[in-house]
Amino acid sequence: MATPWNTAGHLLELIRTGQAGTRGELQRVTGLSRSTVGQRLDQLFSAGWLREVPGNQPTGGRPSTRLEFETRHAVVLAADLDTTYARAAVLDLAGGILAEHSGDLLIEDGPELVLDRLGVWFADLLTASGTAPTAVCGVGLSLPGPVDWSSGRVVRPPIMPGWDGYPVPERMQRSLGRHVGTGPAVPVLVDNDANLMGLGEQRDSFADCSAFVLVKVSTGIGAGVVIDGRVFRGIDGGAGDLGHIRLGDQPDVRCMCGSYGCLAAIASGRALAGQLAALGVPAASGADVRAYLDADHPDAVRLAREAGRRCGEVLVTVVTLLNPGVLMIAGDLAETHFVTGVRELLYQRALPRATRNLQVVTSQLGDRAGLAGATAMVVEHLYAPDQADARLAAARPPLLPAGESL
Repeated sequence: MATPWNTAGHLLELIRTGQAGTRGELQRVTGLSRSTVGQRLDQLFSAGWLREVPGNQPTGGRPSTRLEFETRHAVVLAADLDTTYARAAVLDLAGGILAEHSGDLLIEDGPELVLDRLGVWFADLLTASGTAPTAVCGVGLSLPGPVDWSSGRVVRPPIMPGWDGYPVPERMQRSLGRHVGTGPAVPVLVDNDANLMGLGEQRDSFADCSAFVLVKVSTGIGAGVVIDGRVFRGIDGGAGDLGHIRLGDQPDVRCMCGSYGCLAAIASGRALAGQLAALGVPAASGADVRAYLDADHPDAVRLAREAGRRCGEVLVTVVTLLNPGVLMIAGDLAETHFVTGVRELLYQRALPRATRNLQVVTSQLGDRAGLAGATAMVVEHLYAPDQADARLAAARPPLLPAGESL
């Protein structure tokens, strides 16, 4: 029976996560013999997944050689879609951007048009980065709606007409085949935008935080929750949908989901744009609201602070339930006035026990958080022990009958 940490995929995991960095450390952590460790490492070197780098030289001894994950042997295609805008990139396996493009892309145009356009963007980006299609190991997509991660399908999105239940991974693979020339075997992974922003930010700046919450406040409001290093998605991708929690004192405010009194209908970027427009201030989106905030427009400042307070009413429960170490505000309204409103309600209504170790911060990665999270999702899935071992086995040449040769 197989023992823990005895495959090449498990050794790769130890190296990727920093739990072991030399052959000797691998032997100590796994209990495997020197020859077995060497055989497993040979598989990883043959696949191009590892590299050796000079380590520290002990006094009077031989210089040590360290093992590192080779982040340049393949690339990830990633795209972060908002309701009217998208950002796409070719990235190495460490999340370094090799080529990037952003532009208008309306989610309401539907999955056929949007995913076909992404295929065109990815083809151009591979050309711009000088990367061959054969180097693509996977695709990560960030979408502004609830996603069933196991199937990659959007589940009843309130602001994505035509996307409910649509086979996004399969359609993206066809688009890539048409425009890029990749085969259908290239995996396409899909998740909600707040989830991937949360994953990207946690991995980049708060890797030691065991309970991390990101709240994206843009067109809508949603949260990404990372617990013990893993995204918490709920039973079918619905976790974190804060924007559709109802506030009891606003029963007449209609939300895009069809219900009344939802937080997103009162405190999102879209909601504030509508409130500004009603005051005679031209605004149509959260980006417009942010522009007014950056200019210290008095009505925008007042509305943003109140919106932060309303969001804080909901986040008091979130903080009390999850006891996170970091609460990050991201999106169009991730700025001083909104965050001040959030803080006011949190520290006024939550018990000191729930907030004494809480950091309330704004996004560290900004517009690239979704791309970072999408890349991390693909890499951590494809190079997890079981997946890595399966891919290594599939890449081995077939055994030939005795007497035959290639």
